[in-house]
Amino acid sequence: MEMRVPAVVVAGGCDLGGCCRGGGKVADGEEGKKDERISAVKDWVMAQVVPVDDNASAEDEDEEAEAPPPYVMAVDDSSVDRAIITALLRRSKYRVTAVDSGKRALEILGSVSRYTSSAFLFLSKILTFNQEPNVSMIITDYWMPEMTGYDLLKKVKESSELKQIPVVIMSSENVPTRISRCLEEGAEDFLLKPVRPADISRISSRMLQ
Repeated sequence: MEMRVPAVVVAGGCDLGGCCRGGGKVADGEEGKKDERISAVKDWVMAQVVPVDDNASAEDEDEEAEAPPPYVMAVDDSSVDRAIITALLRRSKYRVTAVDSGKRALEILGSVSRYTSSAFLFLSKILTFNQEPNVSMIITDYWMPEMTGYDLLKKVKESSELKQIPVVIMSSENVPTRISRCLEEGAEDFLLKPVRPADISRISSRMLQ
């Protein structure tokens, strides 16, 4: 923004009399005009100073102190179901990373698995440490190729670094023995698809609040 200086300030000096140019004594008749011009310059300078808003600073500090929303990893081989669960979680103000397999989930989590090479795991751990926030919950489909949600649950619970992360299983099939097996293995909950907003609210109140 262009700042215009009052007319009393001119290039090479000022219009306040001979005092700025090494001139002689200011005439008595000009003394009042000189005072008015000095006052005008002071008023202009003060107008350029932006006052400090103490309340705004305090609000900024409070915002910085607030904890970020929980981070959830959603795992489902169906792109449609993956989009649905991601939308539901984000609508509830959670950060989400959605992946299409248990294998990919373990790679991101940095868990040692026979499905990945040691070199890739090393790189994965570095990237996870530097970029990924702490995972607050894993929500995974039960039936997926190569690695089921139950297998992913077992891998997580067998890892000393990951076993504290709550795992929720989802399935479109209401099979009591499957549900019982997952809960016995350490799953926090078992949701039947289609997952509803009420389901997200329920597991959130139990594990993420």
